[in-house]
Amino acid sequence: MRTDAQIKQDVLDELAWQPNIDETQIGVIVEDGVVTLSGVVDEYSKKVAAEKATKKVAGVKAVAEDIEVKYGDDFKKTDKEIAKVAVNALEWNSSIPKEKIMVKVEDGYIYLTGQVPWEYQKSAAKNTVLNLMGVKGVINNIIIESNVKPSEVKDSIKKAYKRSANIGANKINIDIDGHIVKLTGTVSSIKEKEDAGKAAFYAPGVTQVKNHLKVQHDPEYAL
Repeated sequence: MRTDAQIKQDVLDELAWQPNIDETQIGVIVEDGVVTLSGVVDEYSKKVAAEKATKKVAGVKAVAEDIEVKYGDDFKKTDKEIAKVAVNALEWNSSIPKEKIMVKVEDGYIYLTGQVPWEYQKSAAKNTVLNLMGVKGVINNIIIESNVKPSEVKDSIKKAYKRSANIGANKINIDIDGHIVKLTGTVSSIKEKEDAGKAAFYAPGVTQVKNHLKVQHDPEYAL
């Protein structure tokens, strides 16, 4: 089993490897495999990148992200300015049914609500606005509504797992309750856990995924 010290060093190395992250701005604390990130960055995209980089590291069970986004005076935007730009950005994205999405901005945070038929549209809406200037964070409360039969959902997810080289399908149990998916079993990394959750979300008809997969250390690191 990997020690917290080993995990911390790998997280620091991974952050240093990322071209858009200044690792000297980010503090890293590891306790029982749970990584806490802290510090201040000048772009929301850097905050997201730091979290993604950390989740790639073997042995990381969870990430507590306390990084703060602070824009310089030249780049500060009012909530009204952010809202206007966000609405325009959504209108330009042809994959998003913009008429079904509402935007609210409060203290630099964008809140998305509404209903769309596909998970990729919900994800696309968030990705469209998260890198806009002045944005501190995005809370995506868009709901998925679909007419796909629940009986078709499980087979779709199984096929998606089998197609993926990054997901151990034989170690994941899939339970369906209406349009809600519950995942149980074990995976080798937090990244694999997230990939399994995303793959389930992308299946037609899925409105919610309860990801209860447990991260089990890769045996090669126990030497």
